[in-house]
Amino acid sequence: MPRGRYSLHDPHDHSPLGEEHFHCATGPSGWRYVSQITGPSGAPAGSVDLAIDDLGRPIRLQMRSADWQVRGAALDGVTWVRTDPTGEHATEGNVRAHAFTGTSPAFYVAIARLLRLSPGREAKRIRLVHFTAPVLAPLTTDQSWALVARTAHTTDNGPLEVDEYQVSALDTGEQYAVHLAGDVVLAAPGLELEDLESPPSSWGAP
Repeated sequence: MPRGRYSLHDPHDHSPLGEEHFHCATGPSGWRYVSQITGPSGAPAGSVDLAIDDLGRPIRLQMRSADWQVRGAALDGVTWVRTDPTGEHATEGNVRAHAFTGTSPAFYVAIARLLRLSPGREAKRIRLVHFTAPVLAPLTTDQSWALVARTAHTTDNGPLEVDEYQVSALDTGEQYAVHLAGDVVLAAPGLELEDLESPPSSWGAP
């Protein structure tokens, strides 16, 4: 069960945004990621609880940020309920999309599992609902993912495969790289892996 800490920063000016303390685990029915997010001062700033099935589909998402809350799952596309800080109002949304995304590293792992790309093959397009920080406002976005390289690295625990993905935002044309080792994000825009207490979990065949 990987457990560790990511540092979060603004991908444009690199100002610190806080940290995300996480643990995650694979199981016979899929994968689960749980984290607590703190701001630059160390004060609690939110949380993420994401569970996906063995095919990468989101079967449960719970997010908190700035007292806003989202609960969602794959249902007729993806469906969610967003609750305001007072708890008095809740709005439901549904989009013909494949999955959710946001600032948490959990979403990179979940999308990679959903797409199951092979190195050198053509990119795949995916439609996502992005919950934007800090109020978790939903935004539908289209991305293209390609697995451009898979490199084996020797470690004390045996060989570790690192996948490099190229992600393209189809609405803006922005491109960036995401590096994954199993179910851990090594590097991506706006985050760095600072601490890892145990090796990443490897995926079995879906």
